[in-house]
Amino acid sequence: MTSDQILIFALLIITLCLFVWNRWRYDVVAVGALLAAGLTGLVPADDLFLGFGHPAVITVAAVLIISRGLLHAGVVDTLARLLTRVGDRPIAQIAALTVLVAVCSGFMNNVGALALLMPVAVIMSRRARISPGLLLMPLAFGSLLGGTMTMIGTPPNIIIASYRGRITGEPFGMFDFFPAGAGLTLAGVGFILLIGWRLTPRRNKTAAGGELFEVSDYLTEVLVTEDAKYAGKTLHELLSDLEGEADVAVTSRFRDGKRQITPSMYQVLKPGDILLISASQESLKALLDRSGLALAESEKAAETEDRENGADEESVSKKPSRKDLRLSEVIVTHESPLLGKSSRILEVRERHGLNILGVARRGHRLRQRIADIRFQVGDILLVQASEEDYAPALARLGCLPLAQRSLRLGAAKRLIPAVAIFGTALALTAVNLLPAATALVLAAFVMVLVGILSPAEACKSVDLPVLILLAAMIPVGRALETTGGAKLIAEQMAGHAAEAPLGVMIALLLLTTALLSNVVNNAAAAILAAPVAVDLAQAAGSNPDPFLMAVAVGASCAFLTPIGHQSNTLVMEPGGYRFGDYWRMGLPLTIVVTAAAVPLILWRFG
Repeated sequence: MTSDQILIFALLIITLCLFVWNRWRYDVVAVGALLAAGLTGLVPADDLFLGFGHPAVITVAAVLIISRGLLHAGVVDTLARLLTRVGDRPIAQIAALTVLVAVCSGFMNNVGALALLMPVAVIMSRRARISPGLLLMPLAFGSLLGGTMTMIGTPPNIIIASYRGRITGEPFGMFDFFPAGAGLTLAGVGFILLIGWRLTPRRNKTAAGGELFEVSDYLTEVLVTEDAKYAGKTLHELLSDLEGEADVAVTSRFRDGKRQITPSMYQVLKPGDILLISASQESLKALLDRSGLALAESEKAAETEDRENGADEESVSKKPSRKDLRLSEVIVTHESPLLGKSSRILEVRERHGLNILGVARRGHRLRQRIADIRFQVGDILLVQASEEDYAPALARLGCLPLAQRSLRLGAAKRLIPAVAIFGTALALTAVNLLPAATALVLAAFVMVLVGILSPAEACKSVDLPVLILLAAMIPVGRALETTGGAKLIAEQMAGHAAEAPLGVMIALLLLTTALLSNVVNNAAAAILAAPVAVDLAQAAGSNPDPFLMAVAVGASCAFLTPIGHQSNTLVMEPGGYRFGDYWRMGLPLTIVVTAAAVPLILWRFG
């Protein structure tokens, strides 16, 4: 190996380890890798930032804006309205949800399609009195499958289409992915409906009434008020009286600004004490009902409002009563400004009128005070707000309600233009009148121009970390090619499979890319695997198209872990899943998809 090859392999290994470690955001890691490639001379200084103007990056940004426009116009809401007619049979619900999210994901951002249908799935599970986990994993996997059907269904397809254009002079077209993508989607959805859904864990039981569904225990702060029943009594007395009704763990007590970890059970509770507790939603409700204690954040909000209003009789009468306040569970999405920050830093209550009363995170025991917790994708928040502030606050904070979500039908004056604009862009691309990037940017611009989206909403819909990841990793991936590193990997793979049929080599490349996409971002997996695919095709004396298509499919097959794709992460907490639950359905699904995709790829491109 040359010195440059040793450098690029070392850089990629370190980058992949940092992606898996997840200590820093993937866009930060990607920029670090790009700078390291520039400082070591692997990427020429003049080419270091060319990725930021790459057609793949522009296309992904345009697709994200168009997806938000379709959501705002009510396209998916209109389709989701039909789901209420499928009845309460689990297999019928799974079929309707999975097919719908797969179709939508073929023509819009798959995370956006999942995010809109996920609350619908939760409501359907409550009505049918089944675990949400029975519906949510099939929904997430359906969104990944559907994204393989068109060039704009998922970022890896856009990357591979653009890479093919650089190699051959002509990129993949909008529907070149459809024969393989539609076939493997049918096979994957069929497996989910016949076998896969039976492999999902069913730990949670949905209550028969109108309660919120079960999640892992909340970390919540409760306040000992002046008139609390247990003020002046010990913690032991409180928990003893609740035995059999509530399972509550007191992790800390705050008094006069000082924290005591695991307080003694025989210390007397005083008014003003704040207890940091871990409890399920049902246990929390029983604690508040029986003890007279109050949610600390809610009380703080009330006191703040009293001070702002002067606490006079007239202003208090104008305050929203408890009945006017809305209590709800919401999930933190991948585009939320809360990510990596705390409610104290963002002043959530002061700026947005939203009180965060509790936080639940699957697989992690939270110990900080609620105001100091730095939020992650998939966190479930117990929030409280007035009816007036509720919806605007959730929209600004990038959170989705997971109960009692009313579907809104888009007005015809927005629905029809949105579909027409998007359909025109697809047609212009399909008949090669305009390049995909140009047609899609034009569609996004027209959506803003006619008022389907405001400029601010369009900017907010762009997932900047994903774009930075793409822009930074494209030059790094090209360095793997220019140094001969990709050719070296391809020669090793071809050497081990020298006597193997072409289909076996394609299956091996597909599975290798799939494994990579389960531990790093799928776009990064596509960028790194694309040059290897081309060199492997040259080593085999074959057309590069089937190899590139195998990379596109493999990058979308992140079925084994919750970190492989944002769709998997979003359903983890509300579905009640653990890290090891995904492979139970994901491993056989990966095998089914591979078995379906390889012959279809060979038939279309071989």
